[in-house]
Amino acid sequence: MSVSPISLTIQAHDGQARTGFLTTPHGTVATPMFMPVGTLATVKTLSPEEITAIGSGVILSNTYHLALRPGADIVAGAGGLHRFMNYHGPILTDSGGFQVFSLAKNRKITEEGVTFRNHLNGDLMMLNPESATAIQQQLGSDIMMAFDECISYPVDYAYAKASTERTLRWAKRCLDAKTSSHQAMFGIVQGGEFQDLRAWSAQETVKLPFDGFAIGGTSIGEPKEVFSTMIAAAMPYLPDDKPRYVMGIGSLDYILEAIRLGVDMFDCVLPTRLARHGALMTTKGRVNIKDAHYEKDYTLLDASCDCYTCQHYSKAYLRHLYKADETFGKRLMSLHNLRFLIRVVEGARQAIIEKRFDAYAAQVLADYGDDRGF
Repeated sequence: MSVSPISLTIQAHDGQARTGFLTTPHGTVATPMFMPVGTLATVKTLSPEEITAIGSGVILSNTYHLALRPGADIVAGAGGLHRFMNYHGPILTDSGGFQVFSLAKNRKITEEGVTFRNHLNGDLMMLNPESATAIQQQLGSDIMMAFDECISYPVDYAYAKASTERTLRWAKRCLDAKTSSHQAMFGIVQGGEFQDLRAWSAQETVKLPFDGFAIGGTSIGEPKEVFSTMIAAAMPYLPDDKPRYVMGIGSLDYILEAIRLGVDMFDCVLPTRLARHGALMTTKGRVNIKDAHYEKDYTLLDASCDCYTCQHYSKAYLRHLYKADETFGKRLMSLHNLRFLIRVVEGARQAIIEKRFDAYAAQVLADYGDDRGF
Protein backbone atom coordinates (compact mmCIF):
# COMPACT_ATOMS: atom_id res chain seq x y z
CA MET A 1 0.00 0.00 0.00
CA SER A 2 1.29 3.48 -0.88
CA VAL A 3 2.28 5.91 1.87
CA SER A 4 -0.34 8.58 2.55
CA PRO A 5 0.73 12.16 1.75
CA ILE A 6 -1.00 13.33 4.95
CA SER A 7 -0.87 12.16 8.56
CA LEU A 8 -2.83 12.83 11.72
CA THR A 9 -1.32 12.97 15.20
CA ILE A 10 -3.72 13.09 18.16
CA GLN A 11 -2.49 15.16 21.09
CA ALA A 12 -5.36 14.83 23.59
CA HIS A 13 -8.88 13.49 24.11
CA ASP A 14 -11.80 14.67 26.21
CA GLY A 15 -14.48 12.04 25.82
CA GLN A 16 -14.86 11.58 22.08
CA ALA A 17 -13.59 15.09 21.36
CA ARG A 18 -9.97 15.17 20.25
CA THR A 19 -7.26 17.62 19.26
CA GLY A 20 -4.04 17.14 17.35
CA PHE A 21 -2.19 18.04 14.18
CA LEU A 22 -2.76 17.27 10.51
CA THR A 23 0.41 17.22 8.42
CA THR A 24 0.01 17.90 4.70
CA PRO A 25 2.36 18.68 1.78
CA HIS A 26 1.74 22.39 2.48
CA GLY A 27 2.18 22.47 6.22
CA THR A 28 0.98 21.15 9.55
CA VAL A 29 -2.27 22.54 10.97
CA ALA A 30 -4.06 22.06 14.29
CA THR A 31 -7.28 20.08 14.64
CA PRO A 32 -10.15 20.43 15.11
CA MET A 33 -10.30 23.23 12.57
CA PHE A 34 -12.81 25.45 10.83
CA MET A 35 -11.93 25.74 7.14
CA PRO A 36 -12.88 28.91 5.22
CA VAL A 37 -14.44 28.33 1.81
CA GLY A 38 -12.80 29.78 -1.28
CA THR A 39 -15.10 28.31 -3.93
CA LEU A 40 -13.53 30.07 -6.93
CA ALA A 41 -9.96 30.05 -5.62
CA THR A 42 -10.69 33.02 -3.35
CA VAL A 43 -12.33 33.53 0.02
CA LYS A 44 -14.73 36.29 -0.99
CA THR A 45 -13.28 39.81 -0.52
CA LEU A 46 -10.23 38.60 1.46
CA SER A 47 -6.59 38.12 0.50
CA PRO A 48 -4.62 34.93 1.20
CA GLU A 49 -2.43 36.94 3.58
CA GLU A 50 -5.49 38.01 5.60
CA ILE A 51 -6.78 34.44 5.73
CA THR A 52 -3.40 33.26 7.01
CA ALA A 53 -3.24 36.08 9.59
CA ILE A 54 -6.53 35.06 11.23
CA GLY A 55 -5.28 31.53 11.87
CA SER A 56 -6.71 29.61 8.95
CA GLY A 57 -5.19 26.23 8.17
CA VAL A 58 -6.90 24.38 5.34
CA ILE A 59 -9.13 26.30 2.93
CA LEU A 60 -11.55 24.89 0.34
CA SER A 61 -12.08 25.34 -3.36
CA ASN A 62 -14.67 23.71 -5.60
CA THR A 63 -14.19 21.35 -8.52
CA TYR A 64 -17.45 22.11 -10.31
CA HIS A 65 -17.06 25.88 -10.23
CA LEU A 66 -13.35 25.93 -11.12
CA ALA A 67 -13.93 23.52 -14.00
CA LEU A 68 -16.35 26.07 -15.47
CA ARG A 69 -14.16 29.11 -14.83
CA PRO A 70 -11.33 29.59 -15.34
CA GLY A 71 -10.97 25.90 -16.28
CA ALA A 72 -8.76 23.26 -14.66
CA ASP A 73 -6.21 23.51 -17.48
CA ILE A 74 -5.65 27.20 -16.75
CA VAL A 75 -5.11 26.49 -13.02
CA ALA A 76 -2.76 23.65 -13.90
CA GLY A 77 -0.86 25.93 -16.26
CA ALA A 78 -0.21 28.31 -13.37
CA GLY A 79 1.30 25.46 -11.38
CA GLY A 80 -1.82 24.46 -9.45
CA LEU A 81 -4.15 26.21 -7.03
CA HIS A 82 -1.49 27.18 -4.50
CA ARG A 83 0.47 29.23 -7.04
CA PHE A 84 -2.62 30.41 -8.91
CA MET A 85 -4.17 31.99 -5.81
CA ASN A 86 -0.95 32.57 -3.86
CA TYR A 87 -2.07 30.57 -0.83
CA HIS A 88 0.77 28.71 0.84
CA GLY A 89 -1.23 26.58 3.27
CA PRO A 90 -3.13 23.35 2.63
CA ILE A 91 -6.07 23.33 0.20
CA LEU A 92 -8.96 20.86 0.03
CA THR A 93 -11.12 20.58 -3.08
CA ASP A 94 -14.73 19.44 -2.98
CA SER A 95 -15.52 17.02 -5.80
CA GLY A 96 -18.70 18.72 -6.98
CA GLY A 97 -20.87 16.31 -5.01
CA PHE A 98 -22.57 19.16 -3.16
CA GLN A 99 -23.66 20.64 -6.49
CA VAL A 100 -25.53 17.38 -7.12
CA PHE A 101 -27.73 18.61 -4.25
CA SER A 102 -27.64 22.38 -4.70
CA LEU A 103 -28.24 22.30 -8.46
CA ALA A 104 -30.85 19.55 -8.33
CA LYS A 105 -33.15 21.31 -10.80
CA ASN A 106 -30.43 21.34 -13.44
CA ARG A 107 -28.93 17.85 -13.25
CA LYS A 108 -29.60 14.21 -14.08
CA ILE A 109 -28.04 11.33 -12.14
CA THR A 110 -27.13 8.01 -13.77
CA GLU A 111 -24.73 5.23 -12.83
CA GLU A 112 -22.13 6.87 -15.05
CA GLY A 113 -22.25 10.19 -13.23
CA VAL A 114 -24.15 13.48 -13.17
CA THR A 115 -25.03 15.62 -16.16
CA PHE A 116 -25.48 19.29 -15.24
CA ARG A 117 -26.92 22.12 -17.26
CA ASN A 118 -24.36 24.56 -15.97
CA HIS A 119 -25.53 27.71 -14.27
CA LEU A 120 -23.39 30.08 -16.34
CA ASN A 121 -24.57 29.47 -19.90
CA GLY A 122 -26.84 26.42 -19.83
CA ASP A 123 -24.38 24.09 -21.58
CA LEU A 124 -24.38 20.43 -20.60
CA MET A 125 -21.50 19.28 -18.38
CA MET A 126 -20.78 15.76 -17.13
CA LEU A 127 -19.10 15.08 -13.79
CA ASN A 128 -18.35 11.53 -12.80
CA PRO A 129 -15.81 9.85 -10.52
CA GLU A 130 -13.15 9.83 -13.21
CA SER A 131 -13.55 13.43 -14.38
CA ALA A 132 -13.94 14.84 -10.86
CA THR A 133 -10.72 13.08 -9.85
CA ALA A 134 -8.88 14.23 -12.97
CA ILE A 135 -9.93 17.85 -12.44
CA GLN A 136 -8.83 17.80 -8.81
CA GLN A 137 -5.47 16.38 -9.83
CA GLN A 138 -5.06 19.28 -12.26
CA LEU A 139 -6.00 21.71 -9.48
CA GLY A 140 -3.28 20.19 -7.29
CA SER A 141 -5.05 20.34 -3.93
CA ASP A 142 -3.55 18.66 -0.88
CA ILE A 143 -6.81 16.81 -0.23
CA MET A 144 -9.25 15.67 -2.91
CA MET A 145 -12.77 14.47 -2.20
CA ALA A 146 -14.34 11.42 -3.77
CA PHE A 147 -17.29 12.17 -6.03
CA ASP A 148 -20.60 11.42 -4.31
CA GLU A 149 -24.24 12.39 -4.21
CA CYS A 150 -25.20 14.73 -1.39
CA ILE A 151 -28.67 13.34 -0.64
CA SER A 152 -31.41 15.89 0.02
CA TYR A 153 -33.45 16.02 3.23
CA PRO A 154 -35.95 14.52 3.66
CA VAL A 155 -35.83 11.61 1.24
CA ASP A 156 -37.45 8.16 1.34
CA TYR A 157 -35.50 5.13 2.48
CA ALA A 158 -35.45 3.39 -0.89
CA TYR A 159 -33.88 6.37 -2.63
CA ALA A 160 -31.37 6.91 0.19
CA LYS A 161 -30.31 3.25 0.01
CA ALA A 162 -29.86 3.26 -3.76
CA SER A 163 -27.95 6.55 -3.66
CA THR A 164 -25.68 5.45 -0.81
CA GLU A 165 -24.82 2.22 -2.62
CA ARG A 166 -24.06 4.18 -5.80
CA THR A 167 -21.84 6.61 -3.86
CA LEU A 168 -19.81 3.62 -2.66
CA ARG A 169 -19.41 2.36 -6.22
CA TRP A 170 -18.34 5.85 -7.27
CA ALA A 171 -15.81 5.94 -4.41
CA LYS A 172 -14.11 2.84 -5.77
CA ARG A 173 -13.97 4.39 -9.23
CA CYS A 174 -12.39 7.55 -7.79
CA LEU A 175 -9.61 5.52 -6.22
CA ASP A 176 -9.09 3.61 -9.46
CA ALA A 177 -8.81 6.94 -11.32
CA LYS A 178 -6.38 8.52 -8.85
CA THR A 179 -2.81 8.63 -10.15
CA SER A 180 -1.29 11.39 -8.00
CA SER A 181 0.80 10.13 -5.08
CA HIS A 182 1.24 13.58 -3.48
CA GLN A 183 -2.49 14.27 -3.10
CA ALA A 184 -4.68 12.69 -0.44
CA MET A 185 -8.24 11.58 -1.11
CA PHE A 186 -11.12 11.32 1.35
CA GLY A 187 -14.06 8.96 1.03
CA ILE A 188 -17.52 10.24 1.92
CA VAL A 189 -20.09 8.53 4.14
CA GLN A 190 -23.70 9.07 3.08
CA GLY A 191 -27.01 7.51 4.14
CA GLY A 192 -29.42 10.36 4.69
CA GLU A 193 -31.18 10.39 8.04
CA PHE A 194 -31.18 6.60 8.32
CA GLN A 195 -28.88 5.21 11.00
CA ASP A 196 -28.50 1.76 9.44
CA LEU A 197 -27.49 3.26 6.09
CA ARG A 198 -25.04 5.62 7.76
CA ALA A 199 -23.46 2.72 9.65
CA TRP A 200 -23.33 0.55 6.52
CA SER A 201 -21.85 3.34 4.43
CA ALA A 202 -19.18 4.02 7.05
CA GLN A 203 -18.27 0.35 7.44
CA GLU A 204 -17.96 -0.18 3.69
CA THR A 205 -16.19 3.10 2.91
CA VAL A 206 -13.46 2.54 5.51
CA LYS A 207 -12.59 -0.75 3.81
CA LEU A 208 -11.24 1.35 0.94
CA PRO A 209 -7.72 2.86 1.10
CA PHE A 210 -8.74 6.49 1.59
CA ASP A 211 -6.50 8.93 3.49
CA GLY A 212 -9.40 10.32 5.51
CA PHE A 213 -13.17 10.16 5.77
CA ALA A 214 -15.95 12.69 5.50
CA ILE A 215 -19.57 12.57 6.60
CA GLY A 216 -21.66 14.19 3.89
CA GLY A 217 -25.29 15.14 3.47
CA THR A 218 -25.52 17.11 6.71
CA SER A 219 -26.59 20.67 7.49
CA ILE A 220 -29.01 20.73 4.56
CA GLY A 221 -32.15 21.55 6.54
CA GLU A 222 -32.40 18.68 8.97
CA PRO A 223 -33.10 19.33 12.69
CA LYS A 224 -30.11 19.35 15.00
CA GLU A 225 -31.07 16.03 16.59
CA VAL A 226 -31.10 14.41 13.14
CA PHE A 227 -27.73 16.00 12.37
CA SER A 228 -26.30 14.52 15.58
CA THR A 229 -27.73 11.11 14.74
CA MET A 230 -26.20 11.21 11.25
CA ILE A 231 -22.73 11.75 12.70
CA ALA A 232 -23.10 9.45 15.71
CA ALA A 233 -24.23 6.53 13.53
CA ALA A 234 -21.09 6.72 11.40
CA MET A 235 -18.44 7.78 13.91
CA PRO A 236 -17.80 4.41 15.63
CA TYR A 237 -16.61 2.94 12.34
CA LEU A 238 -14.20 5.71 11.32
CA PRO A 239 -10.56 4.90 12.13
CA ASP A 240 -8.86 6.82 14.93
CA ASP A 241 -5.70 7.45 12.95
CA LYS A 242 -7.28 9.23 9.99
CA PRO A 243 -8.93 12.67 9.79
CA ARG A 244 -12.71 12.97 10.12
CA TYR A 245 -14.48 15.72 8.24
CA VAL A 246 -18.11 16.84 8.45
CA MET A 247 -18.99 18.81 5.36
CA GLY A 248 -20.80 22.13 5.28
CA ILE A 249 -21.34 23.18 8.91
CA GLY A 250 -20.79 26.75 10.12
CA SER A 251 -23.17 27.48 13.00
CA LEU A 252 -21.89 27.34 16.58
CA ASP A 253 -24.16 24.56 17.80
CA TYR A 254 -23.38 22.26 14.86
CA ILE A 255 -19.63 22.92 15.08
CA LEU A 256 -19.44 22.27 18.82
CA GLU A 257 -21.60 19.16 18.52
CA ALA A 258 -19.36 17.82 15.77
CA ILE A 259 -16.27 18.42 17.89
CA ARG A 260 -17.93 16.69 20.84
CA LEU A 261 -18.50 13.63 18.64
CA GLY A 262 -14.86 13.49 17.52
CA VAL A 263 -14.80 15.43 14.24
CA ASP A 264 -11.53 17.05 13.16
CA MET A 265 -12.51 19.26 10.20
CA PHE A 266 -15.53 21.27 9.04
CA ASP A 267 -16.25 24.07 6.59
CA CYS A 268 -19.03 26.41 5.53
CA VAL A 269 -19.73 29.55 3.49
CA LEU A 270 -21.95 30.77 6.35
CA PRO A 271 -19.61 33.25 8.10
CA THR A 272 -18.72 35.16 4.93
CA ARG A 273 -22.26 34.97 3.55
CA LEU A 274 -23.67 36.35 6.80
CA ALA A 275 -21.07 39.12 6.78
CA ARG A 276 -22.01 40.27 3.30
CA HIS A 277 -25.59 40.64 4.55
CA GLY A 278 -24.58 42.61 7.64
CA ALA A 279 -24.91 39.78 10.19
CA LEU A 280 -21.99 39.49 12.59
CA MET A 281 -21.18 36.72 15.05
CA THR A 282 -19.87 38.00 18.38
CA THR A 283 -19.16 36.58 21.82
CA LYS A 284 -22.41 38.15 23.04
CA GLY A 285 -24.60 37.03 20.17
CA ARG A 286 -25.45 38.02 16.65
CA VAL A 287 -25.29 41.68 15.62
CA ASN A 288 -27.38 42.85 12.67
CA ILE A 289 -25.31 45.86 11.74
CA LYS A 290 -28.04 47.28 9.48
CA ASP A 291 -30.20 48.06 12.54
CA ALA A 292 -30.71 51.79 13.09
CA HIS A 293 -29.58 51.79 16.72
CA TYR A 294 -25.99 51.14 15.59
CA GLU A 295 -25.90 54.42 13.64
CA LYS A 296 -24.24 56.27 16.53
CA ASP A 297 -22.72 53.30 18.34
CA TYR A 298 -19.04 54.14 18.42
CA THR A 299 -18.02 51.10 20.44
CA LEU A 300 -15.99 48.27 18.94
CA LEU A 301 -17.88 45.36 17.45
CA ASP A 302 -16.56 42.79 19.94
CA ALA A 303 -14.17 44.01 22.63
CA SER A 304 -12.92 40.47 23.31
CA CYS A 305 -12.03 39.76 19.67
CA ASP A 306 -8.46 40.15 18.43
CA CYS A 307 -9.29 40.54 14.74
CA TYR A 308 -8.26 43.63 12.72
CA THR A 309 -11.88 44.76 12.44
CA CYS A 310 -12.53 44.71 16.19
CA GLN A 311 -9.22 46.38 16.96
CA HIS A 312 -9.89 49.40 14.76
CA TYR A 313 -13.52 50.00 13.75
CA SER A 314 -16.76 50.91 15.47
CA LYS A 315 -20.23 49.52 14.89
CA ALA A 316 -21.23 52.94 13.55
CA TYR A 317 -18.52 52.80 10.89
CA LEU A 318 -19.38 49.22 9.93
CA ARG A 319 -23.04 50.18 9.62
CA HIS A 320 -22.10 53.15 7.44
CA LEU A 321 -20.06 50.90 5.13
CA TYR A 322 -22.88 48.38 4.94
CA LYS A 323 -25.53 50.99 4.16
CA ALA A 324 -23.27 52.55 1.53
CA ASP A 325 -22.61 49.09 0.02
CA GLU A 326 -18.87 49.61 0.31
CA THR A 327 -16.70 46.58 -0.43
CA PHE A 328 -14.41 47.48 2.47
CA GLY A 329 -17.30 46.83 4.84
CA LYS A 330 -17.84 43.36 3.41
CA ARG A 331 -14.13 42.69 3.85
CA LEU A 332 -14.03 43.86 7.45
CA MET A 333 -17.13 41.91 8.42
CA SER A 334 -16.04 38.75 6.63
CA LEU A 335 -12.66 38.96 8.33
CA HIS A 336 -14.35 39.22 11.72
CA ASN A 337 -16.84 36.39 11.24
CA LEU A 338 -14.13 34.00 10.10
CA ARG A 339 -11.84 34.97 12.95
CA PHE A 340 -14.72 34.55 15.39
CA LEU A 341 -15.29 30.93 14.37
CA ILE A 342 -11.58 30.17 14.22
CA ARG A 343 -11.21 31.58 17.77
CA VAL A 344 -14.09 29.42 19.00
CA VAL A 345 -12.34 26.34 17.62
CA GLU A 346 -8.99 27.44 19.05
CA GLY A 347 -10.70 27.64 22.44
CA ALA A 348 -12.17 24.19 21.89
CA ARG A 349 -8.71 22.75 21.25
CA GLN A 350 -7.41 24.18 24.52
CA ALA A 351 -10.49 23.00 26.39
CA ILE A 352 -9.97 19.45 25.12
CA ILE A 353 -6.37 19.51 26.33
CA GLU A 354 -7.59 20.69 29.73
CA LYS A 355 -10.49 18.18 29.70
CA ARG A 356 -13.21 20.77 30.08
CA PHE A 357 -14.73 20.74 26.60
CA ASP A 358 -18.36 20.21 27.62
CA ALA A 359 -18.24 23.17 29.99
CA TYR A 360 -16.51 25.30 27.37
CA ALA A 361 -19.09 24.48 24.69
CA ALA A 362 -21.98 25.15 27.06
CA GLN A 363 -20.54 28.56 28.01
CA VAL A 364 -19.93 29.58 24.38
CA LEU A 365 -23.51 28.72 23.45
CA ALA A 366 -24.93 30.42 26.54
CA ASP A 367 -23.00 33.61 25.81
CA TYR A 368 -24.08 33.59 22.18
CA GLY A 369 -27.77 33.07 22.95
CA ASP A 370 -30.56 31.43 20.98
CA ASP A 371 -29.37 32.51 17.53
CA ARG A 372 -26.54 30.07 16.92
CA GLY A 373 -25.24 31.58 13.70
CA PHE A 374 -27.95 31.08 11.12
